[in-house]
Amino acid sequence: MNKKPFVAIFLSILLAFSGSVFADEDEEVQWDDVPPAVQKTITENMNGGIIEEIEKETERISGRKTRIYEAGVRLPDGKKIEIKVGKDGKLIDKD
Repeated sequence: MNKKPFVAIFLSILLAFSGSVFADEDEEVQWDDVPPAVQKTITENMNGGIIEEIEKETERISGRKTRIYEAGVRLPDGKKIEIKVGKDGKLIDKD
């Protein structure tokens, strides 16, 4: 039995799905690339802190994959908080 057709089909399927797997990776973004509604929500929740990094991520919220922005903020007292905001500007979590 020739296994070449099976291997070719398997590799084709693997490559087709690999794009969707990598699409869910976290991606560091610059402030200028963050939507204005998200910038506003982050700014309102920084408590005088400084943004150290912003990532665009995919999280499962209420059973659905949702794109969010997560800002790592260093507060004036040295503590670090994370602010998670939906792409529509809605505050998801702050801790």
